[in-house]
Amino acid sequence: MDAAENRSTQSRPRSAMAQPAVDPSGQHRLVDLIVAGGIVVTMDPQRRVIGEGAVAIQAGRIVAVGPRGEVEAAYIGTERIDAAGRALIPGLINGHAHLPMTLFRGLADDEDLDDWLQHTIFPAEAMNVDEAFVRSGTRLGLAELIRGGVTTVCDMYYFEHAVAEELAAAGLRGLLGQVLIDFPSPDCADHTAAMAAIERFVSHWQGHPLITPAIAPHAPYTVGDGHLIEARAFADQHRCPFVIHLAETRHELEESLRLKGARPVEHLAALGVLGERMVAAHVVWAELHELDLLRDHGVGVVHNPQSNMKLASGVAPLPAMLTRDLAVGLGTDGSASNNDLSLWEEIDTAAKLHKLITADPKVVSAQEAFELATIRGARALHLEGAIGSLEVGKRADLVVIDLEAINQIPLSSIYSALVYATKASDVRTVLVEGRVLLRDRQLLTLDEPAIEAEALAYRHRIIERLGIGHSATGS
Repeated sequence: MDAAENRSTQSRPRSAMAQPAVDPSGQHRLVDLIVAGGIVVTMDPQRRVIGEGAVAIQAGRIVAVGPRGEVEAAYIGTERIDAAGRALIPGLINGHAHLPMTLFRGLADDEDLDDWLQHTIFPAEAMNVDEAFVRSGTRLGLAELIRGGVTTVCDMYYFEHAVAEELAAAGLRGLLGQVLIDFPSPDCADHTAAMAAIERFVSHWQGHPLITPAIAPHAPYTVGDGHLIEARAFADQHRCPFVIHLAETRHELEESLRLKGARPVEHLAALGVLGERMVAAHVVWAELHELDLLRDHGVGVVHNPQSNMKLASGVAPLPAMLTRDLAVGLGTDGSASNNDLSLWEEIDTAAKLHKLITADPKVVSAQEAFELATIRGARALHLEGAIGSLEVGKRADLVVIDLEAINQIPLSSIYSALVYATKASDVRTVLVEGRVLLRDRQLLTLDEPAIEAEALAYRHRIIERLGIGHSATGS
């Protein structure tokens, strides 16, 4: 579905989904599920926070959000989740990840991006990545995401059809990009094969309730100009998103100036590649006029503060992005460069990092930081008509947060608690499309012990193939 079409159609309630049946007594309308009690943080246009609220869900959609008494007076649920004393929030959105790379966690630390890619990651992928590897790494990543309250992830990798199948089976929502890169990759020998694989992937998954397929050129420095233009034409023809790494490092900037005579964002603008289908990860090395270009072309941007810090790639100009009202969200990047998938850490870091860099404690408020992981993150993926807030007609992706953990007491401000105090371990229950994926901290759609055992087996295999001396205690 076209991004603009997605925004317009999914912002309207669908009558078949938004109108529950009437119960026999005639006093309530029957719905599938009611989540009641606790503080409801809607992230709707008014940013309503309801002190004791409730959400009613029917056929995967939200049909009511409001004070608990009002919702329970109008609706009765086949199932009920008690959220009293907790917080009920929109599901978090991880705008940039490489899920299969969880199996490379800790493989190469304390290196800059170019060395990290060329000397460790690309060789490791060449020796280890196949469809079975991708499925195992994806399942490991999914378990971590769900436990951390993430309900939507934007992923880009090889064998992305396998990633899509694993997400759909686990019940998570994903905007998923099959990678395009100008050298032989684990799943495609050349450009022709890569484009054919992308076309099969996009055609197969378009229209799926959980999966939004995309074309994903790796970066301007790994995909030539002609192929970038071709990718943009493909995205327009197939009405699908276009996911890319952009302006991530100083080295990328310098090489772009040397080889193209323009900065990375400027160069893509000159090629005619920028557009409202694009989701650009990182955007660290961009000047103010380039941010204006991104905004004017409707590009979604994903800020990855912890990965950028760890690789010393730089600090993205987030305050200027917010001032310009860019569609900007948050991502973890892959576990090989972060090394976890906790979006709570990214929220906390995004708020604090930019206060430090600007020497202004008022920059990136707690509410703004939380917006990055919810409604702004949805805008960055061009999915704000469907997800990112708790509103009638939107998809029922929501998370129940425990506010009784020792790190949460006492509660003074809900945004302060969510941004500066909440940890992934505080996530209690997770729903996507009205389906419960995590209930009282128990995964319902994944076999966690089997996932862990398989990941450990892969870890030993990777170490042996690379001939490195990593162990559980050091290197």
